[in-house]
Amino acid sequence: MIFKGRYSVLFSFFAIFIVCSFLVRTGLLIASLPKIHFGITAIFELYVLGFIYDFAVALFMVALLNIYLLLLPSTWTNTKGHKIITYTLLFLLLLISFFSFFAELTFWQEFESRFNFIAVDYLIYTYEVINNISESYPLPLLIGGVMAMVALVIWLFSRRGVFVAAFGGNMHFRKRAVISGSLLLLTIVFPVVLSNSFAETGSNRYQNELSKAGIYSFFAAFKENELNFYDFYPVLKKDIAYRIIRSELHEGNSRFLRNGNSIKREISNPGPVYKPNVIMITVESLSADFMKHFGNTQQLTPVLDALADSNLLFTNMYATGTRTVRGMEALTLSTPPTPGNSIVRRKGNENLNTVGYIFGQQGYHRTFYYGGDGYFDNMNEYFGSNGFDITDRGRNIKMGDSYLTKRTIIEDRQVHFENAWGISDEDLYDAVLRGSDLQYKEGKPFYDFVMTTSNHRPFTYPSGEINQASGSGREGAVRYTDYAIGKFIEHLKLKPWFRNTVVIIVADHCASSAGKNEIDISKYHIPCIILNLPRERKQAITKMCSQIDLYPTLFGLLGWTYESNLYGKNVLDTAYQPRAVLGTYQKLAYLRQDSLVILGPQQKTETFIYNKEKNEQIPAHLSAAVVEKAIANYQTAYDLFKNGGMHQ
Repeated sequence: MIFKGRYSVLFSFFAIFIVCSFLVRTGLLIASLPKIHFGITAIFELYVLGFIYDFAVALFMVALLNIYLLLLPSTWTNTKGHKIITYTLLFLLLLISFFSFFAELTFWQEFESRFNFIAVDYLIYTYEVINNISESYPLPLLIGGVMAMVALVIWLFSRRGVFVAAFGGNMHFRKRAVISGSLLLLTIVFPVVLSNSFAETGSNRYQNELSKAGIYSFFAAFKENELNFYDFYPVLKKDIAYRIIRSELHEGNSRFLRNGNSIKREISNPGPVYKPNVIMITVESLSADFMKHFGNTQQLTPVLDALADSNLLFTNMYATGTRTVRGMEALTLSTPPTPGNSIVRRKGNENLNTVGYIFGQQGYHRTFYYGGDGYFDNMNEYFGSNGFDITDRGRNIKMGDSYLTKRTIIEDRQVHFENAWGISDEDLYDAVLRGSDLQYKEGKPFYDFVMTTSNHRPFTYPSGEINQASGSGREGAVRYTDYAIGKFIEHLKLKPWFRNTVVIIVADHCASSAGKNEIDISKYHIPCIILNLPRERKQAITKMCSQIDLYPTLFGLLGWTYESNLYGKNVLDTAYQPRAVLGTYQKLAYLRQDSLVILGPQQKTETFIYNKEKNEQIPAHLSAAVVEKAIANYQTAYDLFKNGGMHQ
């Protein structure tokens, strides 16, 4: 028994956790011996660093029990209630620990890594993961084994007198304060001073991964929102990757401004220069197949279909991902999706060379409009730290949000309908009109990024606006979304600044990404319409393209010369080669004409011929050149963000 008295259970669990972590690390080391190439010194170092991480995790695990023991009066130590609470907490701690140890072993077996963003991703796809576990492992034996180990430890504690010590004796509060206070101080200090990246300084990947602790790595991955491309995906030599991507991005009207590992270039578009106001409506979950233009027969979007008939329409555009923040990333950074979460949610995403920055260089005022609370998904911080003013519902205001250049709160009196996600699209568009009126009076052109929420579960909206009950499902929400856009355009046409205002309507992603393939190309197909261009622009752009191509195409239409760090290209350029970049949190796809390359963890590369009419992915051998272009796009995008190459 490590410590006599009320803390005996806590310190005994602490010891068990450290020992079991040591055994797990040793087991992983032995399993990896044929693949590792480092000596005794490195092994010693990984155990020392591993002990530190394990110690930190053990502190986190016992934090609640520690606080409870600090506050527990001495007169209650032998009560039935205290015994029930102690046994319950110990049972849960042991259950979580042994389950996580088993999960680490199986995760290592598949990825040869401690928990990373793939493990976080598994939380998102719970249904698929549970089914995979049930199909891959004998669950009754697994659960029974974990429960048996928990029972064994509790029995050992009982035999060693741990519980007798915990439920007897007396301890003055001052002594408890010293013990609990010291443990709590260490619990607070560790995550501040101990970064998971400290374990990644070795020259050998296996040494780095074995040094880590699974639970610590899991929460680090959750916080950092990324997956290391170089560790988990097929890579090229860096100079080769950049040579390929520079060749792909080179256009007749572009000039690279730097040599080597950079894509920064000057784009010079011919023709007269226009600087209209630009309002982009990013519509939540607007799949292309909601529109009549793409085969829908339900008459869900009469307004959008009418606008598509008389303006510039992209008929073959694909979203880069399946979440709003991924769409925001594509529309603001014009970059391929990198593994893990969107850059919108990552650290180090301030002062980037965004589309908004290009507008700023052209003298534009920039505002981000959102009908909900922009703290969600880190949206306010991302847009605010990249030069945008913020207009949102403002129900959650953090002190010290210094990144917010200017924040306007949509007040209660300005809201006629609201649900959990935010205000109705009509109320949001009213806020856009109010803000745009003020910007017009200032005499500067303005660029507005508007993010809607009405076409989102629970699919509720103001009653009486359309002939379908609020909350009745997706169809009603799509009809209301279309109606609200029509009403906004009507009000917009009454404004004195309308004639000089371009409106973009584009989806953030599709309504559903589930399909017969892990990356179902048809589930990324989105509409995009550009209204009221300076010259008559009734046109259907049929070339396959990506969300990331929207603004390079617009800037070409406006005749702008600008510095670009964007991966997107002008689709109307005669030299444009159709391609799309899209992915999930893990899989990254590159579609060029009908050649499809999918990159995945464990350095996997899959190649297919894509039949759009049948939405089929037919396994096929593709040329090395196509595969290398796929790798170069994602590898350089990851490298540029990680190493500051996307910054201003």
